[in-house]
Amino acid sequence: VVCCNRWSSQERLDGKTVIITGANTGIGKETARDLARRGARIIMACRDLERAEEARRDILEDTGNENVVIRKLDLSDTKSIRAFAELIIKEEKQLNILINNAGVMMCPYSKTADGFELQLGVNHLGHVLLTYLLLDLIKHSAPARIVVVASVAHTWTGLRLDDINSERSYDTMKAYGQSKLANVLFARSLAKRLQGTGVSVFSLHPGVVQSDLWRHQHQCIQVAVKIFRIFTKTTVEGAQTTIYCAVEAGLESQSGGYFSDCAPARCSRTASDDDLAQQLWEITCNMLGITWQ
Repeated sequence: VVCCNRWSSQERLDGKTVIITGANTGIGKETARDLARRGARIIMACRDLERAEEARRDILEDTGNENVVIRKLDLSDTKSIRAFAELIIKEEKQLNILINNAGVMMCPYSKTADGFELQLGVNHLGHVLLTYLLLDLIKHSAPARIVVVASVAHTWTGLRLDDINSERSYDTMKAYGQSKLANVLFARSLAKRLQGTGVSVFSLHPGVVQSDLWRHQHQCIQVAVKIFRIFTKTTVEGAQTTIYCAVEAGLESQSGGYFSDCAPARCSRTASDDDLAQQLWEITCNMLGITWQ
């Protein structure tokens, strides 16, 4: 595939195991398709098993890779996350690449099963808990990579540390932006904590992509996206920076970095604030009830 500053790679992933959250649709599905072509064992971590099976069959027919499996994962429920991680640890001997891709965007206010605001809960907290639970397996599989699909939306707002769960007020765009800022800060913090382990961490902006993420938007916005689709990316194009961060050789020295269009990019000043990242880390661990130094 040639895209994103003409980047292309023939890198093979034979013998490697990859988990992709939200792999049944959009850029997650196209990421799974590409990495399956490279010979990896693909674990599609999905909430909707029926749609996941349709996607799996499509990927199998396209790539010929029969080592593509589905496992149930609902990032809005910590019980589901823990059950998924327990099954992976039991079944898998290694985990070379974890791609935290699934997400919800600018949806009406609602809460996860554990009482978290949905966008923060799915986009940030759910993926943090998943990474935490699988980290020993990832370390055991080093060299390994953790890829966090964030967004340029991280520049839209700051962190509302005094109301991070949006209980006093809720704005769909600010809540989404906050969850994506949390993604970038988490990747930055985690990379520092994993120095010397052989595990690299990257966050990225996939671009403005024609995907199901727009489903919660007002009809006028959805129409505008279709009208201006020439300026947006297809799901194949939108998946390229994720794939780049997963397979490009020599990125280890840039662990903790933020990428866009298959190249290092500049994140916001807020997303580079180590003190804020540490505050978020502590708040996140407290919300999830985990101890993670």
